[in-house]
This record gives sequence, structure tokens and C-alpha cells, in this order.
Amino acid sequence: MLASILFATSLILILYILGLYPLLLAAVPWRKAPAVYKDYSLEPPVSAIMAVHNGGAHLRQKLETFLALDYPKGLLEIIVVSDGSTDATAAIAAEYAERGITFIDAPRAGKATALNLGIARASGDILFFTDVRQPLDPQALRHLTANFADPTVGACTGEMHLVRGDSGEQADMDLYWRYEIWARKIHSEIDSIFSATGCIYALRRPLARPIPADSLADDATFSLRAYFEGYRIIFDPAAIAFDSPALAGTEFYRRFRTLAGLWQVYARFPKLFLPFGNRMWFHFISHKFSRLALPWTILLFIGSSPFLPEPLKTTILALEAALVALTLLNQVVPAGSLLKRLSSPAQTFFVMNAASLCAVAVFFVPAARLWRPTRVQDPGGTNLGPDRLK
Repeated sequence: MLASILFATSLILILYILGLYPLLLAAVPWRKAPAVYKDYSLEPPVSAIMAVHNGGAHLRQKLETFLALDYPKGLLEIIVVSDGSTDATAAIAAEYAERGITFIDAPRAGKATALNLGIARASGDILFFTDVRQPLDPQALRHLTANFADPTVGACTGEMHLVRGDSGEQADMDLYWRYEIWARKIHSEIDSIFSATGCIYALRRPLARPIPADSLADDATFSLRAYFEGYRIIFDPAAIAFDSPALAGTEFYRRFRTLAGLWQVYARFPKLFLPFGNRMWFHFISHKFSRLALPWTILLFIGSSPFLPEPLKTTILALEAALVALTLLNQVVPAGSLLKRLSSPAQTFFVMNAASLCAVAVFFVPAARLWRPTRVQDPGGTNLGPDRLK
């Protein structure tokens, strides 16, 4: 009896997370906050802050995209903080010193500490955070700053355009990211999203207090601080950064690092889980926290299925075995085949949920050991502008 209850509960939760909530998000006429007022004539002083660790392969291209931004040069301060780089980062930054780039060469202490150093040096009313790997659309900063004409906006994030990779894994991740973007648009219209995209977001200067040195998710930490001070965190898809696909087989670690950061942040903001303390509580639980809860729900589903009555037990176990076999076969299934269209999403789903399970390591392992740069295709110099998007 207990096994049947656990099985039914886990099945209902899985169906809700994967299907019912997206349907509710699309179909329910949610009460929406007033539309954000954007004023493109608003040109506040901006400090762009970028922490870099051994980013020499991408730094020159990123600095050129900074300098190409459609924003008054006298109102844009660019601060690059080297987090103990041992490559050509310092030499490349020195080439741009006369073009207004401020370079801080700091000892290795982690991204959060590097950002704190950049914030302490910054003089702008708006702080713009980005990463070294992703080129920026020339209009990106202007779109972000226009949102701050609305006094309810505390932070604004843009859209990361993924250059679609050739592997099935990258196509599957692109599909997932499109869903995430769609959900962010709706959440932003209802009231607020919960976390910015780390490679492209801006924040009001008074909200940028130093973050803990072991923080893995600066974007979520800054965003949630602003959110719980009553501000909205807005998603503006017109502000664009471009990102290369991760190398095949590395998506597990990228998801692991991201989700470990979310576990860490959610533990530090317990008000997220209280309906009277979180005005977007329903959507946080249904969309954001469910991402972390899903693999544990799947484990409950799998663990209870051997104790079900027949013939349900045999049917469910056979389906589970088929899904596992499909995942394992993906490595040998020919690309472009009909079976690949099933095996590739199955493997990606497994990788994402395995990464989520492992992400709880953040509570047992020093956060610094969980951070390492993402390895991507087309390192350095490649133009990832709109012509590269498919």
C-alpha cells in the first residue's frame, strides 16, 4: 500500500513538473504587473565589471565588443578583474589601457571576490555584469539601462543566444533553453524572475553589496537580494549576448556547477519557500525549485516501482529498462536516424538530472573545488554574431 502511494505521488509530481505546470503557465490568465517603462534616452553612468581567470583566449574579442557598445563612451567605465590569471590576460588588458579599460590584477580567490573588488572600484549608477566568453550585441547595454527608467526595476537581464551545436546534446539543450526563455518572459510579465543570466545582467548600484567569497551564483545572489527588497528582476530579450556550445560530453559539469550554485543560494534565502514571504512563491516552487526536486522525485518513482502489484510492476519496470537502454544506446546510434531523435533527448534528460543529484555536493565540498571554466567550441576569435545563429 505504501509503495503504491509513493509511486502515485511521485508520478503526479513528475507529470506536474514536466507537463502540467508549463500548461498552466501558458493557459492561465495570470494577473500581471504593469508593463515596465523603458526610456532609451536614459543614459546613466554605467560600470561594466568582468571577472576573468585565464581568459586570454576570449579577452581581446570581448573587449572589442565592449568598445563597440552603442553607449556614450564617457558614461561607460569598463573594469576587468583578473582572478589570479597565469596566461596572457594581463598583457592583453594592458593593450587596452589607453582605450579606457581599468585592469585589476588580483590573487586567485574566486569569482565572487573578484566581483567584490570590481564593485568597490566602480563609480557608475548602474553595474553591468558579464563574462569573458560571450560577445555582446552592440545594443545590449542600451536595452538593459532603458529598463531602469522604471523605479520598480532593481535588476535586468538579457537573453543568451546559444549558437546551435552540431551534436544532439547541444540541440537538446537549445530546446531546453528556449523553454526557459519562454518561462522567463511570462514570469517577468507577472512580476519578476528570480535569477539573472550571469553573462548579461545589470543592477542598481545601491543593491550591489559584497557577496560571500564562496558564492557560485553571483547572478542569483544579487537578483534575490533585490527581489526581497521589493524590486522586480526583469528579463529583456532585446539585450543579447552570444554563447558557443559546450564541447560534447561536458554538459554534465556545466549543469552540475549551475545547479550546485542554485542549491547554495536557495539555502541562503529560506524566504523563497514561504508563501507569505515570496510574492512569486507558486512559480518559484513549480518552476525553479522543481528543477532541483525532479531527480529526487524520479528516484522515488524508480524505488517504489518494484513493490507495486502485478501487472503494473512488470509494465513499469519494463518501461524503465527501455528508457535506460535507450540512453545507453545513444552513443552508438547513427546520427540523423529516427532512433537518435529519441535516444539523444533521453541521454540529455539523464545527464541533466544526474547533474542535479550530484549538485548537493555543494553542502559537503568547499565551493571553490566545484568551480572550473566551461570548455566550449570555437574558442577565441570567432565571431558569434547573428549570422552564426540558426
